[in-house]
Amino acid sequence: MEKLFHSVTLLLLFLGLLFHGGMTTYMKSQDESEEWGYVQVRPKAHMFWWLYKSPYRVENPSKPWPIILWLQGGPGASGVGIGNFEEIGPLDTFLKPRNSTWLKKADLLFVDNPVGTGYSFVENDDLFVKTDEEAATDLTTLLIKIFNRDERLQKSPLFIVAESYGGKFAVTLGLSVFKAIQEKRLKLILGGVALGNSWISPEDFVLSWGPLLKDLSRIDENGLQESNKIALKIKQQLENGKFVDATNLWSELETVISSRSNNVNFYNLLLDSGSDSVALSTKETRLFREISKKRYSNYLSSKRLRFSPGGNGDLSSLLNGPIKKKLRIIPKNVTWGGQSDRVFDVLEGEFMKPRINEVDELLAKGVNVTVYNGQVDLICATKGAEAWIRKLKWEGLKTFLGKDRTPLYCETEEHTKGFYRSYKNLDFYWILGAGHFVPTDQPCVTLDMVAAITHSPATQK
Repeated sequence: MEKLFHSVTLLLLFLGLLFHGGMTTYMKSQDESEEWGYVQVRPKAHMFWWLYKSPYRVENPSKPWPIILWLQGGPGASGVGIGNFEEIGPLDTFLKPRNSTWLKKADLLFVDNPVGTGYSFVENDDLFVKTDEEAATDLTTLLIKIFNRDERLQKSPLFIVAESYGGKFAVTLGLSVFKAIQEKRLKLILGGVALGNSWISPEDFVLSWGPLLKDLSRIDENGLQESNKIALKIKQQLENGKFVDATNLWSELETVISSRSNNVNFYNLLLDSGSDSVALSTKETRLFREISKKRYSNYLSSKRLRFSPGGNGDLSSLLNGPIKKKLRIIPKNVTWGGQSDRVFDVLEGEFMKPRINEVDELLAKGVNVTVYNGQVDLICATKGAEAWIRKLKWEGLKTFLGKDRTPLYCETEEHTKGFYRSYKNLDFYWILGAGHFVPTDQPCVTLDMVAAITHSPATQK
């Protein structure tokens, strides 16, 4: 009888926390510090989200507590998994508290975007998004479902913060959100868009790889000539609108760079990555592509092991085990994966397209835009980011470029941690000693940066 009572209690608790709002499934933790659910953004296309409410919240009428929407890259990488447990969420992959969680400065909203990523799923393969704009439309539908029902959330400014390819999603989403707010379809305050090591202009990044590595003695003159030759072909293909061909050459260029540099790590150029000798011996485009996609997850795995030698902390085991069990609403036939190859392949025609014009549109509309870059990232090198910034047509660009940088420090440390430049609604942060994953490489100065971007009233470090 006691077991039966316990089972009934759990069932009632489950039913009390599970809501079906038309096209949504929504749950809360018992203490209401977490919310999560699915939104059917289109018929048979389901997007998963997870919101953490900060225990560090400070109530300040003149400086509202912010919410950060984190968008992962890939495309097809899981924000609910990678951004949350690997980078900025409350717990790490060993389910231990993270001292540098961004919850110290804001509430955190993670999504698995686009559909087909992580826990998000489609019932028909035809429903995968094929453009960044389609992804933005789905995300806007998600935000409408989450924010329009909750007046408390509507009082907090939303900051869209992205990493890597997520930056392209962020700028298209920023414009979509701005329009939805104007049309009164979406009830939220758009605080700004922040682009972390973001793939905004692939052309500028691939053109930067060879010269940067040559200056650092990682490749020689022969390697520079070979890489520049391919990079210029990519530039020509982009000018001719051959975007799929450009994506294929991008992965080939990565392979050449790896060969000429003795396997430099694309996410931290001070490190080596594993050997790509199998790919180098077979000139197959598809094999080049597979190697390029695996570099992302392989680097995260090796990074985790460096910080926790002898540990496991396997993200896939975590998300398909304890976390899936906790969430309770993930369909049995949905297996979490860190990088969806299917999502990447469907977006292959978008992958190399630039989104500089969208950044210009956001700036022209008065939206706050922040760009931050890790000093030792290669895939989205600072050299490339500075190049696309100079292509902006924004009226304040000349003044912005002419301003001196301000050095950044962290707490009582004397060493320079970065530099900062700002003019009107454009900010740029140079984060020293950081690679592609800035929050994990330089957590202290990054937290200070987040507080500045969001105007967080929090004072805790």
